[in-house]
Amino acid sequence: MDIWQLSDTAVDEMAALYPVDATYVGIPGYDHLWNDYSPDGIEAGRNYLKGLRLRIDALAPSDDPAAERATRVARMFVDLEGAREGHDDVYRALRTLACPIYDIREVFDVMDTETADGRAAVTTRLATVGEALDGIKATLSVGMDRNLYAARRQVLGVIEQCHTNAGPESALRALLDDMEVNGASSTEMAAASAAVDSATAGYGAIGEWLQAEYLPGAPDEDGVGRERYAAASEYFLGMAVDLEETYRWGWSEIERIRKDMQALSYDILPGASRREVVEMLNGRRVSRDEFVRTMQERQLIALADLDGSHFDIPEAAKVVDTKLAPPGSFIGAYYISPSEDFSRPGSVWFSVGENETIPVWDNVSTAYHEGFPGHHLQTAVQMSLQDTTSRLQRVWVWYSGAGEGWALYSETLMRELGYFEKPEYIFGMLASEILRACRVAIDIGVHLDLPIPDDQPFHPGERWTFENATEMMRDYAGQLPDYAASEVTRYLGWPGQAPAYKIGEKVILDLREERLRAEGGGFDLKKFHADVLEAGPVGLGLLQEFVRDAATR
Repeated sequence: MDIWQLSDTAVDEMAALYPVDATYVGIPGYDHLWNDYSPDGIEAGRNYLKGLRLRIDALAPSDDPAAERATRVARMFVDLEGAREGHDDVYRALRTLACPIYDIREVFDVMDTETADGRAAVTTRLATVGEALDGIKATLSVGMDRNLYAARRQVLGVIEQCHTNAGPESALRALLDDMEVNGASSTEMAAASAAVDSATAGYGAIGEWLQAEYLPGAPDEDGVGRERYAAASEYFLGMAVDLEETYRWGWSEIERIRKDMQALSYDILPGASRREVVEMLNGRRVSRDEFVRTMQERQLIALADLDGSHFDIPEAAKVVDTKLAPPGSFIGAYYISPSEDFSRPGSVWFSVGENETIPVWDNVSTAYHEGFPGHHLQTAVQMSLQDTTSRLQRVWVWYSGAGEGWALYSETLMRELGYFEKPEYIFGMLASEILRACRVAIDIGVHLDLPIPDDQPFHPGERWTFENATEMMRDYAGQLPDYAASEVTRYLGWPGQAPAYKIGEKVILDLREERLRAEGGGFDLKKFHADVLEAGPVGLGLLQEFVRDAATR
């Protein structure tokens, strides 16, 4: 067996072990099943990764550079995933985003309700939601026995989500409307309705259990401390960084961007402060339908313009859907990748809460980030490289440092290329950039309990709190109050992930500058982009090596 065969086999094995993940990446045959979220399931995952590492190490060396590269990616993947699965944090994986309770509801967003087979899978999954949640409950109970709890703020947020998922406005109930519109029979509808009742009851039950049994033991402290934070940061980045140095750099970026925003404020609204400009722009709102149309159109125009000149865009990437997320979703925006065969297109989701009107000024950059040329292009290029990239890398490997770093770099690139044609859109892009810089300071500062620098105008010398963190997101990044609170809650529950955006972008910009210095007038920006995209969302350490190697080819 060589690395290509092992990679194919590993993807199939992991799809069977993690059916929810298989649905997200579009591997058919598992849409009616759930991951085993119980302690036994966690142990099975750990043992699988250990065995896969042994199989990788047993492979014969290859003279093929592509095969050697695929082997290195596989080792990186197993090592990073093994370290995360082996950490005690798996027994307190409870937060308002990217945790099993959240994933169980969200996976239905990408499931098929148009065909009879798809509706049958949805119904089967809905009917067994309670069983999947029971597995999570068992794992959290092990954590309780070992005094490993999620923070109180995260628990309260998840309880609220459970109430939403159990209630009359549950997105699970909206699946019935989708089925009916797509021609489901009365028999199908009856079975699906009963399954929805079971699923919502399951969410209601675990919400009550969290309230009564789990919440009393949850600590008030949001920070996780240096040891847990350093491990989480290395996982998301795929390399270790000096946390104090990165904290100081984050503050320097905040100061740089803040000055740029203030200068631009005078162009938008002469004599106004940055905060006054934000308030004025937040008052310019459009309907939900118009918002979706605007976000979709901007991506399609950019795609048509840049194809061939700055990117070689795979045909499958030329289809992208823009949607509003269902009720109960974490407020913000996110991308869901296409299926492995591209039969399900990639999709950009904006979660706007209950707002009936939405500002545009700060969402143009988000459309480029989540869609084209951000995650949508990145994912499509990676999945189209079937001759040179392993299946494991194409469909299963994705780390925030390189993945989110590319998407944030895409925002910077679109400004350089002139796609923020209004000053308010540039201001929105800067608001997005300062948001990511604020994330670096808040995330590291809260979890390591570092003081706000004495030379800053924002609460100098104070320790971080939820209140001053949300204040920074409102005043510096122009976030609406509900968005700001949602964002900070996310950072507090998902340590190490949020700074990966800005750190990853810095690595890509540094690589670009390094190549520009080396090549001078011969520098080819399109080739640089191709090299970064071909390397894919691997760990940042490997990204640096792969992009530097590509410069010599």
